[in-house]
Amino acid sequence: LVTVPNFITFTLAMVVYFVGYRLNRSVAFLRDFNIPEPVVGGLLVAVGAWLVFLLVDLQLSFELDVRDQLLVIFFVTIGLNAKLATLIQGGRPLALLLGLTVGFMLLQNVVGLIGAVSFGLPAGASVLLGSASLIGGHGTAIAWGPEVASRYAMEGAAEMGIAAATFGLIIAALIGGPIARLLVERDGLTPRDEDADPIVGLSYEDVPQASLDFIGLMRALVTINLAIILGFGAHQGLQEAGIRLPLFVPCLLVGIVFANAQPLIFPRLPVVSGTPVLALISEFSLAVFLSISLMSMQLWSLVELAGPLFVVLALQALLAIAFCVYALYPVMGRSYRAAVLGAGFGGFALGATPTAIANMTAVTKRYGPAPMAFIILPLVSAFFVDLANAFIIQLFLSL
Repeated sequence: LVTVPNFITFTLAMVVYFVGYRLNRSVAFLRDFNIPEPVVGGLLVAVGAWLVFLLVDLQLSFELDVRDQLLVIFFVTIGLNAKLATLIQGGRPLALLLGLTVGFMLLQNVVGLIGAVSFGLPAGASVLLGSASLIGGHGTAIAWGPEVASRYAMEGAAEMGIAAATFGLIIAALIGGPIARLLVERDGLTPRDEDADPIVGLSYEDVPQASLDFIGLMRALVTINLAIILGFGAHQGLQEAGIRLPLFVPCLLVGIVFANAQPLIFPRLPVVSGTPVLALISEFSLAVFLSISLMSMQLWSLVELAGPLFVVLALQALLAIAFCVYALYPVMGRSYRAAVLGAGFGGFALGATPTAIANMTAVTKRYGPAPMAFIILPLVSAFFVDLANAFIIQLFLSL
């Protein structure tokens, strides 16, 4: 076992991004279907590490502390770009997306139940092939694996959940871009006027170079760090009160408070919200986070479960694609924003919130901005979903 320390992991992730960037520029398929650059480079490294394991029996393990820190930085930047007027405007779309997500989680567990029964697994394994591992991600799968194992005397339940979450992450990173491409080009969609100021997803050519100054960078970094410090304190308080949420959720909310309180409390201070430097920090933290997430996957640990998982996850992928095209897109208004949300929903329905953001970023870089999508989707996927998922998992386990 060779453990790669954080600094080398961080540096390698940037190299991996450039590999993906170069391949996306060179391979038309990757570019046309909006496959995120970190996904391309990260998967290459993961496959390479698998080949090393097969040939010389050497396991590569990456330290992931820096990855988790980048995730928090990214969501603070999202919060810092969230204006109160935008959030109010997003109230109805947010409620619709939440309702759609709850309905999808129920369908996802039904497909998981069909898969579990078909392969002779306990019925409780349905949630590990469904919402606990896919829309819930690795953390939820690890949390519920021991519960399923004890209720159903099922050995390897936690491993199955982790494997499903890992495979789901790969699929999620690949289907979001094609979903949006289908909808945008089929219906001739373009950004709306209210989506004129991008939060993330700037094309590299559109970044105003003159405004990227040293003072602006320092101002943005100080603001981000202060928001993280307060968010960490809020997270500790929530844990002591028995409320368990990922660290990035309170940090996201603190960022939102900062963005809307600063003009009122300190009107003479230059604002950070909406600046190109903040957009670049968002892009950087997300790109490196996703590169680390993909390149650190230990694919050799998933081989034994590959058969049943491939079949069930193929069905889950088909369900997610059909749901985005035939349910989410019409309900959300058949607009460009709805198409971008389709790419994001495909990302977190099978993967995780950062995958969803990466999918949407790849789409907006090509077709144009959709700021509201970057506000309402993280609020649903990172906040409301965990609460709803707990009730739905309990429901299926009780049945």
